Amino acid sequence: MFTTKMTQLFAVVLGKDRERVTETILREGVMQFITISNLDEKESVDFAAVEPEKNLTDIIDLRKRVEGILHTVGIIPAAPRETDLKNRVTVDIAKESDFLDTIDRKRESIRERQRTIQQEILKLEDIKRQMVIYGVGLSNVTMPAKNSLLTMQTGKLPATKDKQLEDDLKNLPALKITLAQENNETHLLLISMKRDREQIKQKLTQAEWTPVNIPREESSFKKDLLNEVTEKLKKITAEQKNIQQQVDGLVKKQEKQLRELWRNLRINELCCKIQVHFKSSSRTTLFAGWIPSAKKEALKKKINETCKGRCYLEWYEPGGKDVIGDDIPVQFNNPTMFAPFQMLVSNFAIPQYGTIDPTPFVMPIYLAMFGLMFADAGQGLVLIVIGILGASMLKKNKEKKGLFHISWLIFWCGISSIVFGILFGSYFGAGFVKPLWFDFHGIVSGHSPEHSMIGNIYDILLITIYFGISVIFMGLAFNWINIILARNWMELFFDKGGILGAWIYAGGIYITSYLIKYNYKELPPGTTLFFLAGLPCLLLFIKGPCHYFAHRKSQPEQNNSVLFAILNFFMEWIVELLEIFSGYLSNTLSFMRVAGLGIAHVCLMISFFTIADMTSGVFSILVLILGNILVIALEGLSAGIQALRLNYYEFFTKFFHGTGKLHTPISLQSKL
Repeated sequence: MFTTKMTQLFAVVLGKDRERVTETILREGVMQFITISNLDEKESVDFAAVEPEKNLTDIIDLRKRVEGILHTVGIIPAAPRETDLKNRVTVDIAKESDFLDTIDRKRESIRERQRTIQQEILKLEDIKRQMVIYGVGLSNVTMPAKNSLLTMQTGKLPATKDKQLEDDLKNLPALKITLAQENNETHLLLISMKRDREQIKQKLTQAEWTPVNIPREESSFKKDLLNEVTEKLKKITAEQKNIQQQVDGLVKKQEKQLRELWRNLRINELCCKIQVHFKSSSRTTLFAGWIPSAKKEALKKKINETCKGRCYLEWYEPGGKDVIGDDIPVQFNNPTMFAPFQMLVSNFAIPQYGTIDPTPFVMPIYLAMFGLMFADAGQGLVLIVIGILGASMLKKNKEKKGLFHISWLIFWCGISSIVFGILFGSYFGAGFVKPLWFDFHGIVSGHSPEHSMIGNIYDILLITIYFGISVIFMGLAFNWINIILARNWMELFFDKGGILGAWIYAGGIYITSYLIKYNYKELPPGTTLFFLAGLPCLLLFIKGPCHYFAHRKSQPEQNNSVLFAILNFFMEWIVELLEIFSGYLSNTLSFMRVAGLGIAHVCLMISFFTIADMTSGVFSILVLILGNILVIALEGLSAGIQALRLNYYEFFTKFFHGTGKLHTPISLQSKL
């Protein structure tokens, strides 16, 4: 019901034990450090910030470089283990940077060849595409069609100029094919894009190109030009893959060393992050932080063993006068099964330390709302299967922890749907089994059985109203507990979420019930009305004067404005009464959306069954299958969102102080 109790540690250790103490704290992974900014002014010793052996920024940059190299081959390094901490060594930034530079240079030289080949592939693919569209062959020396983007020409040049022409054409989409060698001349076929005609002409002139017609005997060397291009493209693509394997192989060859380097960098990075919070003198080091009280003795023992007793440890409980800082971190204390609902709470905000953690109560409230809106045992079974599949696929993926929790949330929603589906007798929209509570489908369709405890739509709406009233009163009770723990007695009685606010709300419920009972023709007796509504409203007026006199000394400028103060009391009283009446009314009526979505769910299923009755055979079955899929997707999402909204805005707002900060100790498992 409450978050984990925390304890603050203030420690002084010798400077020579600093590194070992740092490793001990990292190994335990339970302390969230605080910055010691103000020491006793009478302290004669000057304390300064600790400078880690290596610059933290340099270590982080180097670690990210190693990560980048490993990620290129799909390797994601795992978090360091305790054995890696034992083998920790000081990082030589210059040496390791040179090692990474060597790998990068080798990769870059190979990738330069990759880029060149990629350009060749793009050129050949462009030419091949045009050939496929317009058709070009050498068997009959067929020229491209007039509307083709290709141009083809044959000719000869001195054999010594062949390499020069090939180099000149590298940056252009052109294909050069050797047809024959004759004496010191090379006969060529050149295919290029028409748009590059002028550039090609210039290159050919420089290569001493002479246009000629293709002799029959030379054309026989190349029976099918498209096959020639295809084969050349395959060859270059295979070469590209081979080069990529060389790049990957270069990294994998160094994989072991890169993994070890990453783990060592990560450990040194975490140690530096711890030491950033240290203060030191010439011989001593001091630090402070918050840990769960249950971990106090274990950490105390470990630090004493590390320092061999050469340390001074002080422990402070929250609220003590010697506590450093005001922000106490919050650690949730819930069983694993509550993890999906804890996620819903933390997504809204983190509860203030010392206040109620609503997670254990969110679970039944959320599931009850969802079940009332999505009551179908068959569809609930589908949700369970989806949840289990999602959780099993995401179990080992720590980067998608949120989706993993959502999968389990879907699983729990499926269980709720099955429970309420059995209560309402709904199985994929059909009533195969008699309902244990009432026939939701029968009531919505106008065929409810006689003598049923729930006979019409209004009875269903009334269920959600009663449910909403219960949730609101639970929120108010939690608010009183939080206020009592904070010893804020004025707020306990005079706040709209305090005793007087709840008194007015309870009175309003009774008066409304009385009116309904007597067909809106009679109010409760005057004395009852005054006690239920009049008296708490009058008592609420006392809040303004009490606050005024309590703070009069701290606000002397208000001493001579009594008339203004009285008018201010009156206006604040009117506004607060309006907030109480309108707020509680809207909060209560808001729960009617639970019944509304439940009715919409039933109506959709009735609609699909009606459509299925208009068809027959396979089409009827197909309509029902598609209908159930659509309802599961749309109504399931709507029910989940509305249940979350009602928790956030009708339940949490009554008591939740979302000003807490999550306890994030530095450990080997800390997030990057």
